[in-house]
Amino acid sequence: MLPAFTPAGARRGSQPRSREGDVPGVVPARPSLGALLGTLALASILGGCTGAPTLPGGTNTAASPTTGPAAGTSIPSSPTGIPISAPKYLPNIAYATASSSEVLDLSIPTSGSGPYPLVILIHGRAFKVGDKIDDGPNADADASLAKGYATASLNYRLSGEAIFPAAVQDVKAAVRFLRANAVKYGLDPIRFAVWGRSAGGNLAALIGTIGDQATIFDDPALGNAGTKSAVQAVIDWYGPSDFRVLDKQMTANTPAGGIGQTEPHDPADSPESIYLGGAIQKVPAAAKAAGPISYLATAKKLPVFSLAAGDSDCLIPHEQSEILNTALKAAGATSTFTLVAGAYHNDLLIATSQTPVALALLADIFGR
Repeated sequence: MLPAFTPAGARRGSQPRSREGDVPGVVPARPSLGALLGTLALASILGGCTGAPTLPGGTNTAASPTTGPAAGTSIPSSPTGIPISAPKYLPNIAYATASSSEVLDLSIPTSGSGPYPLVILIHGRAFKVGDKIDDGPNADADASLAKGYATASLNYRLSGEAIFPAAVQDVKAAVRFLRANAVKYGLDPIRFAVWGRSAGGNLAALIGTIGDQATIFDDPALGNAGTKSAVQAVIDWYGPSDFRVLDKQMTANTPAGGIGQTEPHDPADSPESIYLGGAIQKVPAAAKAAGPISYLATAKKLPVFSLAAGDSDCLIPHEQSEILNTALKAAGATSTFTLVAGAYHNDLLIATSQTPVALALLADIFGR
Protein backbone atom coordinates (compact mmCIF):
# COMPACT_ATOMS: atom_id res chain seq x y z
CA MET A 1 0.00 0.00 0.00
CA LEU A 2 1.45 3.33 -1.03
CA PRO A 3 1.31 6.11 1.56
CA ALA A 4 -0.78 9.21 1.08
CA PHE A 5 1.01 12.46 0.35
CA THR A 6 -0.32 15.90 1.12
CA PRO A 7 0.53 18.60 -1.43
CA ALA A 8 2.34 21.58 -0.04
CA GLY A 9 0.37 24.80 0.16
CA ALA A 10 0.87 27.60 -2.29
CA ARG A 11 4.18 29.34 -1.75
CA ARG A 12 4.08 31.97 -4.41
CA GLY A 13 1.55 33.72 -6.58
CA SER A 14 0.45 32.75 -10.08
CA GLN A 15 -0.83 34.69 -13.03
CA PRO A 16 -4.49 35.68 -12.75
CA ARG A 17 -6.77 33.38 -14.68
CA SER A 18 -9.96 34.10 -16.48
CA ARG A 19 -13.04 32.08 -17.02
CA GLU A 20 -13.56 30.69 -20.49
CA GLY A 21 -13.76 33.29 -23.21
CA ASP A 22 -12.37 36.14 -21.11
CA VAL A 23 -9.24 37.88 -22.31
CA PRO A 24 -7.37 39.40 -19.32
CA GLY A 25 -5.28 41.89 -21.25
CA VAL A 26 -3.05 39.55 -23.23
CA VAL A 27 -4.36 36.34 -24.69
CA PRO A 28 -1.99 33.36 -24.51
CA ALA A 29 -0.12 32.99 -27.79
CA ARG A 30 -1.61 30.53 -30.28
CA PRO A 31 1.16 30.20 -32.89
CA SER A 32 0.92 28.22 -36.10
CA LEU A 33 2.72 24.96 -36.72
CA GLY A 34 5.42 26.64 -38.76
CA ALA A 35 6.19 29.22 -36.08
CA LEU A 36 6.52 26.58 -33.38
CA LEU A 37 8.60 23.89 -35.03
CA GLY A 38 11.60 25.47 -33.34
CA THR A 39 10.10 25.22 -29.87
CA LEU A 40 8.15 22.00 -30.34
CA ALA A 41 10.41 19.98 -28.09
CA LEU A 42 10.61 22.29 -25.05
CA ALA A 43 9.37 19.58 -22.74
CA SER A 44 11.95 19.78 -19.99
CA ILE A 45 14.08 22.37 -18.35
CA LEU A 46 17.18 21.31 -20.27
CA GLY A 47 17.69 20.69 -23.95
CA GLY A 48 19.65 17.46 -24.27
CA CYS A 49 23.34 16.66 -24.59
CA THR A 50 23.92 19.53 -27.00
CA GLY A 51 22.11 22.01 -24.77
CA ALA A 52 19.32 22.80 -27.23
CA PRO A 53 16.65 21.06 -29.30
CA THR A 54 18.10 19.71 -32.54
CA LEU A 55 16.56 19.44 -35.96
CA PRO A 56 17.07 16.25 -37.96
CA GLY A 57 19.76 17.98 -39.98
CA GLY A 58 21.75 18.73 -36.84
CA THR A 59 21.00 22.45 -36.59
CA ASN A 60 20.05 23.75 -33.16
CA THR A 61 17.04 26.00 -33.34
CA ALA A 62 14.96 28.34 -31.24
CA ALA A 63 11.89 30.25 -32.33
CA SER A 64 9.79 32.90 -30.64
CA PRO A 65 6.04 32.35 -30.30
CA THR A 66 3.83 34.63 -32.30
CA THR A 67 0.74 36.38 -31.11
CA GLY A 68 -2.43 34.33 -31.25
CA PRO A 69 -6.08 35.18 -31.79
CA ALA A 70 -8.61 36.24 -29.21
CA ALA A 71 -10.82 33.69 -27.52
CA GLY A 72 -13.47 32.14 -29.72
CA THR A 73 -11.89 33.21 -33.00
CA SER A 74 -10.60 31.02 -35.80
CA ILE A 75 -7.00 30.04 -36.41
CA PRO A 76 -5.66 30.20 -39.97
CA SER A 77 -4.36 27.18 -41.81
CA SER A 78 -0.83 26.07 -41.12
CA PRO A 79 1.74 27.60 -43.48
CA THR A 80 3.38 24.18 -43.74
CA GLY A 81 0.47 22.87 -45.75
CA ILE A 82 -1.43 20.78 -43.20
CA PRO A 83 -5.12 21.55 -43.86
CA ILE A 84 -6.35 22.52 -40.41
CA SER A 85 -10.02 23.10 -39.83
CA ALA A 86 -10.62 26.50 -38.26
CA PRO A 87 -11.16 25.64 -34.60
CA LYS A 88 -12.88 27.52 -31.87
CA TYR A 89 -10.19 28.55 -29.39
CA LEU A 90 -11.15 28.89 -25.71
CA PRO A 91 -8.22 29.88 -23.50
CA ASN A 92 -7.91 29.76 -19.72
CA ILE A 93 -10.87 27.57 -18.84
CA ALA A 94 -10.73 26.82 -15.12
CA TYR A 95 -11.00 23.07 -14.52
CA ALA A 96 -10.62 23.34 -10.73
CA THR A 97 -10.51 26.10 -8.12
CA ALA A 98 -7.72 25.15 -5.71
CA SER A 99 -5.14 27.20 -7.63
CA SER A 100 -4.96 29.78 -10.39
CA SER A 101 -2.69 27.30 -12.17
CA GLU A 102 -5.60 24.93 -12.83
CA VAL A 103 -6.57 26.15 -16.29
CA LEU A 104 -6.61 24.74 -19.79
CA ASP A 105 -6.85 25.96 -23.37
CA LEU A 106 -9.35 24.15 -25.57
CA SER A 107 -9.46 24.08 -29.37
CA ILE A 108 -12.58 22.58 -30.94
CA PRO A 109 -12.89 21.93 -34.69
CA THR A 110 -15.66 23.84 -36.41
CA SER A 111 -15.77 21.55 -39.42
CA GLY A 112 -16.42 17.85 -39.70
CA SER A 113 -18.82 16.04 -37.44
CA GLY A 114 -18.83 15.88 -33.67
CA PRO A 115 -18.67 14.83 -31.00
CA TYR A 116 -14.93 15.15 -31.43
CA PRO A 117 -12.26 12.85 -29.97
CA LEU A 118 -10.01 14.75 -27.58
CA VAL A 119 -6.21 14.88 -27.35
CA ILE A 120 -5.03 16.25 -23.99
CA LEU A 121 -1.55 17.80 -24.22
CA ILE A 122 0.54 17.93 -21.03
CA HIS A 123 3.59 20.19 -21.00
CA GLY A 124 6.90 19.13 -19.52
CA ARG A 125 9.97 21.08 -18.36
CA ALA A 126 10.91 19.13 -15.23
CA PHE A 127 7.76 19.79 -13.15
CA LYS A 128 9.39 23.12 -12.31
CA VAL A 129 8.63 25.59 -15.08
CA GLY A 130 6.66 25.70 -18.31
CA ASP A 131 3.20 26.61 -19.44
CA LYS A 132 0.38 25.13 -21.48
CA ILE A 133 1.40 27.37 -24.36
CA ASP A 134 4.64 25.34 -24.61
CA ASP A 135 2.92 22.16 -25.71
CA GLY A 136 -0.52 23.36 -26.73
CA PRO A 137 -0.37 25.16 -30.07
CA ASN A 138 2.34 23.17 -31.78
CA ALA A 139 2.73 20.37 -34.29
CA ASP A 140 0.93 17.89 -32.03
CA ALA A 141 -2.05 20.18 -31.65
CA ASP A 142 -2.16 21.29 -35.28
CA ALA A 143 -1.80 17.76 -36.60
CA SER A 144 -4.51 16.57 -34.21
CA LEU A 145 -6.84 19.36 -35.34
CA ALA A 146 -6.15 18.41 -38.93
CA LYS A 147 -7.40 14.93 -38.11
CA GLY A 148 -10.61 16.39 -36.69
CA TYR A 149 -9.73 15.98 -33.02
CA ALA A 150 -10.26 18.59 -30.31
CA THR A 151 -7.20 19.46 -28.24
CA ALA A 152 -6.79 20.63 -24.65
CA SER A 153 -3.47 21.89 -23.30
CA LEU A 154 -3.13 22.03 -19.51
CA ASN A 155 -1.48 24.04 -16.82
CA TYR A 156 -1.01 22.35 -13.46
CA ARG A 157 0.63 23.23 -10.15
CA LEU A 158 4.40 23.31 -10.57
CA SER A 159 6.83 22.25 -7.86
CA GLY A 160 7.42 25.83 -6.70
CA GLU A 161 3.74 26.06 -5.78
CA ALA A 162 2.92 22.54 -4.61
CA ILE A 163 4.95 19.35 -4.60
CA PHE A 164 3.94 15.83 -5.61
CA PRO A 165 1.22 14.63 -5.97
CA ALA A 166 -0.44 17.97 -6.75
CA ALA A 167 0.48 17.96 -10.45
CA VAL A 168 -0.96 14.48 -10.97
CA GLN A 169 -4.10 15.35 -9.04
CA ASP A 170 -4.54 18.39 -11.28
CA VAL A 171 -4.15 16.48 -14.53
CA LYS A 172 -6.58 13.84 -13.34
CA ALA A 173 -9.03 16.58 -12.33
CA ALA A 174 -8.69 18.13 -15.78
CA VAL A 175 -9.61 14.83 -17.43
CA ARG A 176 -12.68 14.56 -15.18
CA PHE A 177 -13.68 18.16 -15.97
CA LEU A 178 -13.42 17.64 -19.71
CA ARG A 179 -15.43 14.42 -19.57
CA ALA A 180 -18.06 15.98 -17.30
CA ASN A 181 -18.41 18.87 -19.77
CA ALA A 182 -18.16 16.78 -22.94
CA VAL A 183 -21.64 17.67 -24.16
CA LYS A 184 -21.05 21.38 -23.54
CA TYR A 185 -17.89 21.42 -25.65
CA GLY A 186 -18.87 18.83 -28.25
CA LEU A 187 -16.36 16.21 -27.08
CA ASP A 188 -16.64 12.44 -27.28
CA PRO A 189 -16.31 11.23 -23.65
CA ILE A 190 -15.21 7.73 -24.63
CA ARG A 191 -12.41 8.84 -26.96
CA PHE A 192 -9.81 10.65 -24.84
CA ALA A 193 -6.03 10.49 -25.28
CA VAL A 194 -3.16 12.08 -23.34
CA TRP A 195 0.12 13.17 -24.96
CA GLY A 196 3.20 14.43 -23.13
CA ARG A 197 6.97 14.71 -23.27
CA SER A 198 9.53 14.35 -20.48
CA ALA A 199 7.77 15.43 -17.26
CA GLY A 200 4.56 15.65 -19.29
CA GLY A 201 5.18 12.10 -20.49
CA ASN A 202 5.42 10.93 -16.89
CA LEU A 203 2.11 12.61 -16.08
CA ALA A 204 0.48 11.17 -19.21
CA ALA A 205 1.67 7.65 -18.37
CA LEU A 206 0.42 8.02 -14.81
CA ILE A 207 -3.03 9.03 -16.03
CA GLY A 208 -2.98 5.93 -18.21
CA THR A 209 -2.17 3.54 -15.38
CA ILE A 210 -4.30 5.10 -12.61
CA GLY A 211 -7.34 6.16 -14.63
CA ASP A 212 -9.57 3.25 -13.61
CA GLN A 213 -8.57 2.88 -9.96
CA ALA A 214 -8.70 4.78 -6.69
CA THR A 215 -5.32 6.23 -5.69
CA ILE A 216 -3.73 9.11 -3.81
CA PHE A 217 -4.33 11.16 -6.93
CA ASP A 218 -8.09 11.35 -6.45
CA ASP A 219 -8.85 14.69 -4.81
CA PRO A 220 -12.61 15.28 -4.67
CA ALA A 221 -11.99 18.90 -3.71
CA LEU A 222 -10.85 19.51 -7.29
CA GLY A 223 -14.32 18.76 -8.62
CA ASN A 224 -16.30 16.18 -10.62
CA ALA A 225 -15.47 13.44 -8.15
CA GLY A 226 -18.03 11.06 -9.64
CA THR A 227 -16.64 11.31 -13.17
CA LYS A 228 -14.19 8.77 -14.56
CA SER A 229 -10.66 9.86 -15.44
CA ALA A 230 -9.65 6.91 -17.63
CA VAL A 231 -8.25 7.57 -21.10
CA GLN A 232 -8.13 5.36 -24.15
CA ALA A 233 -4.61 6.12 -25.41
CA VAL A 234 -1.31 7.42 -24.00
CA ILE A 235 1.54 8.96 -25.99
CA ASP A 236 4.62 9.27 -23.78
CA TRP A 237 7.84 10.63 -25.22
CA TYR A 238 10.93 10.18 -23.00
CA GLY A 239 9.06 10.51 -19.71
CA PRO A 240 10.60 9.17 -16.47
CA SER A 241 8.90 6.03 -15.22
CA ASP A 242 10.99 5.16 -12.14
CA PHE A 243 12.75 8.09 -10.47
CA ARG A 244 14.71 5.77 -8.18
CA VAL A 245 16.94 4.41 -10.96
CA LEU A 246 17.43 7.49 -13.16
CA ASP A 247 21.04 8.07 -12.13
CA LYS A 248 21.84 4.37 -11.96
CA GLN A 249 20.71 3.87 -15.55
CA MET A 250 22.54 6.94 -16.82
CA THR A 251 25.77 5.95 -15.09
CA ALA A 252 25.57 2.43 -16.47
CA ASN A 253 24.92 3.54 -20.05
CA THR A 254 25.87 7.17 -20.66
CA PRO A 255 25.26 8.01 -24.33
CA ALA A 256 28.28 8.67 -26.51
CA GLY A 257 28.85 12.41 -26.50
CA GLY A 258 27.11 12.79 -23.17
CA ILE A 259 30.13 12.27 -20.95
CA GLY A 260 30.37 15.25 -18.61
CA GLN A 261 27.06 16.67 -19.81
CA THR A 262 24.59 14.59 -17.82
CA GLU A 263 22.58 16.19 -15.02
CA PRO A 264 22.27 14.12 -11.80
CA HIS A 265 18.76 13.53 -10.47
CA ASP A 266 19.43 12.17 -6.97
CA PRO A 267 20.72 15.43 -5.34
CA ALA A 268 18.22 17.34 -3.24
CA ASP A 269 18.38 20.37 -5.54
CA SER A 270 17.52 18.48 -8.74
CA PRO A 271 14.16 19.31 -10.35
CA GLU A 272 12.87 15.79 -9.65
CA SER A 273 13.89 15.88 -5.99
CA ILE A 274 12.29 19.29 -5.54
CA TYR A 275 9.13 17.91 -7.14
CA LEU A 276 9.08 14.91 -4.79
CA GLY A 277 9.77 16.97 -1.68
CA GLY A 278 13.23 15.57 -0.91
CA ALA A 279 16.29 13.94 -2.40
CA ILE A 280 15.06 11.00 -4.48
CA GLN A 281 16.88 8.31 -2.50
CA LYS A 282 15.72 9.88 0.79
CA VAL A 283 12.02 9.76 -0.17
CA PRO A 284 11.69 6.27 -1.71
CA ALA A 285 7.94 6.01 -1.08
CA ALA A 286 7.23 9.23 -2.96
CA ALA A 287 9.71 8.30 -5.69
CA LYS A 288 7.95 4.97 -6.18
CA ALA A 289 4.48 6.52 -6.07
CA ALA A 290 5.43 9.01 -8.80
CA GLY A 291 6.18 6.22 -11.26
CA PRO A 292 3.42 4.79 -13.50
CA ILE A 293 4.81 1.27 -13.16
CA SER A 294 3.68 1.21 -9.51
CA TYR A 295 0.00 0.96 -10.47
CA LEU A 296 0.03 -1.72 -13.15
CA ALA A 297 -0.63 -4.62 -10.81
CA THR A 298 -3.92 -3.11 -9.62
CA ALA A 299 -5.14 -1.66 -12.91
CA LYS A 300 -8.31 -3.28 -14.24
CA LYS A 301 -8.09 -1.97 -17.80
CA LEU A 302 -5.17 -0.20 -19.43
CA PRO A 303 -5.21 2.08 -22.47
CA VAL A 304 -2.99 1.63 -25.51
CA PHE A 305 0.50 3.14 -25.04
CA SER A 306 2.94 4.57 -27.59
CA LEU A 307 6.41 5.31 -26.17
CA ALA A 308 9.47 6.89 -27.76
CA ALA A 309 12.90 8.07 -26.64
CA GLY A 310 16.28 8.90 -28.15
CA ASP A 311 19.32 6.68 -27.74
CA SER A 312 21.49 9.81 -27.23
CA ASP A 313 19.34 11.30 -24.46
CA CYS A 314 21.68 12.28 -21.62
CA LEU A 315 18.97 13.80 -19.42
CA ILE A 316 16.32 11.06 -19.11
CA PRO A 317 17.80 7.62 -19.90
CA HIS A 318 15.97 5.86 -22.71
CA GLU A 319 15.87 2.81 -20.42
CA GLN A 320 13.10 4.62 -18.52
CA SER A 321 10.81 4.15 -21.52
CA GLU A 322 12.06 0.62 -22.08
CA ILE A 323 11.25 -0.57 -18.55
CA LEU A 324 7.80 0.98 -18.76
CA ASN A 325 7.15 -0.74 -22.09
CA THR A 326 8.26 -4.08 -20.64
CA ALA A 327 6.11 -3.64 -17.54
CA LEU A 328 3.06 -2.63 -19.59
CA LYS A 329 3.33 -5.71 -21.79
CA ALA A 330 3.77 -7.93 -18.73
CA ALA A 331 0.56 -6.43 -17.36
CA GLY A 332 -1.30 -7.31 -20.57
CA ALA A 333 -1.39 -3.83 -22.07
CA THR A 334 -0.86 -2.99 -25.73
CA SER A 335 2.32 -0.95 -25.88
CA THR A 336 4.93 -0.05 -28.49
CA PHE A 337 8.32 1.56 -27.95
CA THR A 338 10.51 3.26 -30.54
CA LEU A 339 14.16 4.03 -29.81
CA VAL A 340 15.13 6.86 -32.15
CA ALA A 341 18.75 6.57 -33.24
CA GLY A 342 20.86 9.65 -32.69
CA ALA A 343 18.10 11.62 -30.92
CA TYR A 344 18.76 13.72 -27.85
CA HIS A 345 16.32 14.85 -25.17
CA ASN A 346 13.83 17.29 -26.71
CA ASP A 347 15.19 16.49 -30.15
CA LEU A 348 12.95 17.48 -33.05
CA LEU A 349 14.01 14.24 -34.69
CA ILE A 350 11.67 12.49 -32.27
CA ALA A 351 8.84 14.89 -33.00
CA THR A 352 9.16 14.65 -36.76
CA SER A 353 9.57 10.88 -36.84
CA GLN A 354 7.11 9.94 -34.11
CA THR A 355 4.21 12.34 -34.66
CA PRO A 356 2.97 10.23 -37.63
CA VAL A 357 3.26 7.14 -35.43
CA ALA A 358 1.23 8.81 -32.69
CA LEU A 359 -1.43 10.00 -35.12
CA ALA A 360 -1.73 6.53 -36.63
CA LEU A 361 -2.34 5.15 -33.14
CA LEU A 362 -4.99 7.77 -32.45
CA ALA A 363 -6.71 7.06 -35.79
CA ASP A 364 -6.85 3.40 -34.87
CA ILE A 365 -8.17 4.01 -31.35
CA PHE A 366 -10.56 6.82 -32.32
CA GLY A 367 -11.74 5.18 -35.52
CA ARG A 368 -11.18 8.35 -37.57
